[in-house]
Amino acid sequence: MVESKVKIFSGRASHYLAEKVASAYGAKLGKSDVITFSDGEFQTSFEENVRGDDIFIVQSTFSPTENLFELLMMIDAAKRASARKIIAIIPYFGFARQDRKDKPRVPITAKLIANLLTVAGVSRIVTIDFHADQIQGFFETPVDHLYSSSLFIPYLRKQKITDLMFASPDTGGTKRAAQYAKIFDTGFAICYKQRSRPNVVDKMELIGEVQGQNVILLDDILDTGNTMVKAADLIMKYGAASVRAMVTHPVLSDDAIEKVEKSSISELIVSDTIPLRRKSEKIKVLSIADLLAEVIMRVENCQSISDLYSFKK
Repeated sequence: MVESKVKIFSGRASHYLAEKVASAYGAKLGKSDVITFSDGEFQTSFEENVRGDDIFIVQSTFSPTENLFELLMMIDAAKRASARKIIAIIPYFGFARQDRKDKPRVPITAKLIANLLTVAGVSRIVTIDFHADQIQGFFETPVDHLYSSSLFIPYLRKQKITDLMFASPDTGGTKRAAQYAKIFDTGFAICYKQRSRPNVVDKMELIGEVQGQNVILLDDILDTGNTMVKAADLIMKYGAASVRAMVTHPVLSDDAIEKVEKSSISELIVSDTIPLRRKSEKIKVLSIADLLAEVIMRVENCQSISDLYSFKK
């Protein structure tokens, strides 16, 4: 019996990351191609044999939506080429903020995408920091939900920041701030915000004492930057010694980078689930490549991955 091989491929949006993952795993990135036709349609193809192999496809589904469709096409192509298993590594799972009906006559798009991936033929999903944990339940296939704490906590321990404190820029991130505070045995604060419409913060208040503390704001997504910048300014107003921000997915749409550069945030620490539009002296990028390579190895060897994000004080 021929033993199945692990092959790592990439969509165009995450090629920069997939190359690092393959290198960390000790393999070459698989050969694939995308042909674009004159009318804008495109076609994906694997340029090597994948029959009986375990295929890992690395592709984040940030804007444009073409990135998602390309991933679906690659999964379908792998299925029709008789791959044994098809594992989609989706570092940033786009549309995750549409995980419920928050008003009448709107879709639950995160569930729709889960259905599309399943129908396309995916065997397993690997992702990092879903916007909402319950999205795992939208899938009928196994989901390995990783946490950025596997990346950020070791980094913070090396920094040895004194008078450390954690904060959430909104009430939705309270659990995340509390977990970090427990691991580092510190306090945490919460910013309570009110919105009039999406991406617009009208009012914000601080819950907690931050006087003289070096505060780290935690979030999974930094999009327009309005909430994070407002929270940082509020925390500094209440006497914090410094404010850093630590975010998994640097969406950083429109002029978000410029907002961060002009804000009271001294450093923005992010992962490379999404490529930065441009470099900034304030932004520190930590790569998830080694983590994903380790997960590929453990998935292949049927080993647990829970200890990758199980931290003690």
